[in-house]
Amino acid sequence: MSEAKAAKTILAVDTSTDMLACAVGRMDEQGVEVLATGDHLCRRHANEELVETCANVLERAGLARGDVDAVLAGRGPGSFTGVRIGIATAKGLACGLECPLYGTSTLDAVAWTAWSAGVRGLVGVVADAMRREVYPGLYQVGEAGPVRLFEVESVVKTPAAVEAWAQRTDHDQIWLTGDGLKKYRAQFEAAGFSRFVDEGAWHPTGEGLLRAAAASGVAFGKSDAAVDSGDPALVLPVYTRLSDAEENEAKRLGLAEPATVAITGCDDALADRHLQLRPMNVNDPVAVAALETEVFAPSNHTPWSERLFSDDLAEPGHIWWVAHDEGTIVGYAGAVVAGSEVQISNVAVVESRRREGIAARLLARVTYDGQMLGATTSVLEVEAGNAAAQALYAKLGYVECGRRPNYYGRGHDALIMQAELPLVTPSRHDTPDPHASLRPWPIVAEKRGDDVASAIAAAAPLVLAIESSCDETAMAIIDGSGAIVSSVVATSIDFHARFGGVVPEIASRKHVEALVGVYEETMAQAGAHFGVDTLVPADLAAVGVTQGPGLVGALVVGIAFAKGLAGAADLPLIGVDHLEGHLFANLFETPDLRPPFVASLVSGGHTMLVHVRDWGSYEVLGETIDDAVGEAFDKVAKALGLGYPGGPVISRLAEKGNRKAIHFPRAMMHSGDYSFSLSGLKTSVITYINNENRAGRPINLPDLAASFEAAVIDVQVAKAAEAVERTGVSDFCVGGGVAANPQLREAYKRKFGRMGVRVTVPPLTACTDNAAMIALVAKRKYDLGEFATLRMDADPNMSL
Repeated sequence: MSEAKAAKTILAVDTSTDMLACAVGRMDEQGVEVLATGDHLCRRHANEELVETCANVLERAGLARGDVDAVLAGRGPGSFTGVRIGIATAKGLACGLECPLYGTSTLDAVAWTAWSAGVRGLVGVVADAMRREVYPGLYQVGEAGPVRLFEVESVVKTPAAVEAWAQRTDHDQIWLTGDGLKKYRAQFEAAGFSRFVDEGAWHPTGEGLLRAAAASGVAFGKSDAAVDSGDPALVLPVYTRLSDAEENEAKRLGLAEPATVAITGCDDALADRHLQLRPMNVNDPVAVAALETEVFAPSNHTPWSERLFSDDLAEPGHIWWVAHDEGTIVGYAGAVVAGSEVQISNVAVVESRRREGIAARLLARVTYDGQMLGATTSVLEVEAGNAAAQALYAKLGYVECGRRPNYYGRGHDALIMQAELPLVTPSRHDTPDPHASLRPWPIVAEKRGDDVASAIAAAAPLVLAIESSCDETAMAIIDGSGAIVSSVVATSIDFHARFGGVVPEIASRKHVEALVGVYEETMAQAGAHFGVDTLVPADLAAVGVTQGPGLVGALVVGIAFAKGLAGAADLPLIGVDHLEGHLFANLFETPDLRPPFVASLVSGGHTMLVHVRDWGSYEVLGETIDDAVGEAFDKVAKALGLGYPGGPVISRLAEKGNRKAIHFPRAMMHSGDYSFSLSGLKTSVITYINNENRAGRPINLPDLAASFEAAVIDVQVAKAAEAVERTGVSDFCVGGGVAANPQLREAYKRKFGRMGVRVTVPPLTACTDNAAMIALVAKRKYDLGEFATLRMDADPNMSL
């Protein structure tokens, strides 16, 4: 047997249901030999138990970590958080072991579990999807194993699933299995179903995962799909729906009657009002149809009418995005999802805005939404003579797969082009592509000379830090002297912008996608620092990760990856308080900073004053009783239609306004304590806006922004000054995203300059969430020997 065909040792994991499925087996082209299993029911504790279970399974099989040739992850469908824990852990394991990662359907694994239990014939898998819905999958199970009778996974209301199968003439021959039967068995029985697999075989198992993967041949190069390449970046959850926020928005945008829809959303992390992307809404067809006529006037394409755009926008599974500059539409793209394929309907950009990458970004958005709805490939048609468009599509990964003669008129053929999803999109704002790895996987590091090895050894210990508490996926590496040798941040802020704030479901989803790309870039940056192509896990001394506070769905993804990486590479794990990271970020500006000092932490989720008695010893003097400062900025910006995030936009407007033009309340300015309240101020601003609108008076946005900002700053500075006087410290520091506000920074410096107190504000790049600040804390805890166990889980309410 050739080396490529040799048997492989595969470690399989799945946490998409209440069953933690885990097994290790030997797999070749003839089948699977299961060596050990660790399947057990584990409701809501998978992130605590998975890595330890993997270690125990390997031990029972008599294997070491280095014996594993590949990792296999169940991709769902299932509990969103559960699926992501399993996949993020598997990504960490694959990165730590430097081996391929493959994915397989959890429904297929359940079908194989039924096969192992001796069931033959028609098998219907009914997996619980919550919200009174199920993931249905029908299989024909023979001696050789299950064969799918459906194309892609879907989610339906339970009664609809019951009815669809009950209408089959052979419905009385269907064997039912799956964890959805725990809730809905009675509904199937009432419809005449009487064959049920033994309840002990209703969940996915490690053996089922291995057999499903063996049947597909992914580990032996029998699949041409990019997702089956072994690249861990491309193993993503099987999604059957968008987030609740996206679904609600789709319903709103698909209304039959036009409605006034405010233009919101800011481009990526720049808070720029130019070149924003958002889904098309019911007010757009007039402008889009006009642009369509303009763009395609010289071509053989028949332009769509306003009515066609309106009708198509209301169809389920039809996706449309527009690009606009301060409300003027400059481009659009549309697609329709058909099974596992997303078919591009149209893409166009006004001539004056071409060569800015707008078309590529629009295509990335519509195909991404299609991928979230189950599509794995994308197809489009382009005129054979349109060389420029063909070149663009080729850069995105499309290849010619057919031709339609005379499609655009006599003598004007259409080329059919197809691409695997996700598209090959360029990085933006110096962040790595969240989907594709930097090079073929697994990465093989270049051979090192003795001088390089000595340099890396002299810089030890090297600690990798991971941050995923909100909408940034960030990693950094710190050396033994405390120097940051690499730092990478990938933001998903543009995906949240159209909702006026962070959507937890989207944040969690984007972390899963970005993890491997950010990890590779971080290791490559650190490698370049030492004169090599990349670092490898063996170069690291520990892995630190944000444990809390933050969005629980976002935190668990970073923690799962960190634990998988630490467990696979046999590295200590360190849990870090995100807020402590913001305190330590001041060391980037003032390396000689030493406690005691007072710090103001101001961000989208926190507003507090902290007395730092010593590193690791903190007294929270006071915090907000309602909205945080960042929240107030975002809500006011949303009320003004300025988009998200609100802070940078309001700050830019405020620079041109009069801070005394409008008087807004300074809540709790003289409360005698260190508590804050922003809710009343926010309400006052919104009331002012509504009153001016009703009176028909135009609002001076710079004056309003400056007046609002002044009300926030006055309270923050006054309370901070009181805290400094009471504690008697000679240093004051700031942390958090709002610390980037230039007026706030200057106000602190003016106030404390007069008091003879040194003020430290972190560099702008260290104000927003990043892993470099997490690395500083992780390094301190490493030096103190403060390590966590591999059972560590997220603590979304973690406090200093």
